[in-house]
Amino acid sequence: MIPEIGYIRPRNLREALEALGENRETIRVIAGGTDIIPGFHINSRRFRDIRTLVDISGLPDLTFVDLENDGLHIGGAVTFTDIVKNPIIREEYPLLAQAAFRVGSVQIRNRATIAGNFVNNAPCADSVPPLLVYDAVIKIQSTRSEKTLPLEDFLLKPYKTQLQPDEIVSEIVLPPLKKEYRGEFYKLGRRRSVAISRITLAVLVKLQDRTIEDIRIASGAVTPIGRRFRELEDLAKGETAEVDFLKELSVKLGEEILKITGLRWSSAYKLPVVQQMFYLLLRRVCNR
Repeated sequence: MIPEIGYIRPRNLREALEALGENRETIRVIAGGTDIIPGFHINSRRFRDIRTLVDISGLPDLTFVDLENDGLHIGGAVTFTDIVKNPIIREEYPLLAQAAFRVGSVQIRNRATIAGNFVNNAPCADSVPPLLVYDAVIKIQSTRSEKTLPLEDFLLKPYKTQLQPDEIVSEIVLPPLKKEYRGEFYKLGRRRSVAISRITLAVLVKLQDRTIEDIRIASGAVTPIGRRFRELEDLAKGETAEVDFLKELSVKLGEEILKITGLRWSSAYKLPVVQQMFYLLLRRVCNR
């Protein structure tokens, strides 16, 4: 049962930030509500102290997608449906569009927002691996300050980020990406659709002939939170994208995941799947 909750509908971002700053301990933002409303239903400890919600859905300050000289700027309250339909994202940052299309159902994509997905920071957050390989930077605002930081630094542990109660993620910036980069996104759930991710992988590769000039690798669900594998990326740079090396790199990815998670009941199943799917992703990207 959902408790009685106060509700504020601000007219703009400034009003939203002022409301959050007035009582930061018991007031929270709601955008799509696809995490917080189910959390109320199950009496989740994360939401028990909330007494007032500030609804930022649909605010023009937070629902824009603009391509500028320094990259693509996406408002924090942009929905996954907006991302899927946006021609710039589909053309310039296709892994994000692919991940957005795999989020929940049509109804969930119509409400769920990109910032809400990584602010909640569930291990299964589908947008996180693509955002990580695109080197996403986020803008955070409050009445006290305005700051930017890499998404990779913002994510701390499952369901925990650097966001403070009086702050809003107002914007995500994806730096320009050279046309030479090729990429793939992979998601595995327990069924074909409307499924919570069990494994997600994102990979971007830049090749010069058959040499790996640059590579970016990120996972989700199979690690406690979405993460980049920078040591593997450094290992791969300068190597030839031949079958034997791609197999070796895939094995090492499984080994790195095992170091992070430790041996779990699902390791015997997940690690071989991760290694095989990563190898297939690399083959498709490098041979395209």
